[in-house]
Amino acid sequence: MGTPVGGDRLYPRHAEAAAELPVGPREAFEFLDDHRNLSSHMESSRSPMMAGGAMQLILDEKQGRAIGSHIVMRGKVLGFDLFVDEIVTERVPDEKKTWETVEDRLVVIGAYRLGFRIAPRMPAGSTLTVWIDYDLPSRRRWLGRLGGSMYARWCLRQMLDSARSHFT
Repeated sequence: MGTPVGGDRLYPRHAEAAAELPVGPREAFEFLDDHRNLSSHMESSRSPMMAGGAMQLILDEKQGRAIGSHIVMRGKVLGFDLFVDEIVTERVPDEKKTWETVEDRLVVIGAYRLGFRIAPRMPAGSTLTVWIDYDLPSRRRWLGRLGGSMYARWCLRQMLDSARSHFT
């Protein structure tokens, strides 16, 4: 299922979470700009939310670090084949990054736009905000109504926890 990218699409659901980091925006961005640091929770079969399944991360030659770069994840959870192709739509070093699905076969959420913002904190450190705007899945929408918001919040917490644990 293709979706327009670049901020043109409106999504009916939203979640966000924030955390304080003990490092400045430049150091935070360098860590967060590496998608492997944000998606490790999807690659672990030990995660209860992944129910014993896992996703494999595939990065293009730009490694998800440039506008237009593709980030692909595929795997299996509870017998469902999962696939998502994301494209980086916004990238402002030391400040923010956004990526959006161009194709998805997911279970509890559908197409989405996901990103982070980093704001300097005085006298030191930064505030990291991660957010997701998303649709219910196009098939089995009842699963999205049942678990979509819980999954979205879990995913954001995992991304924040990855950054916090890296810097503490």
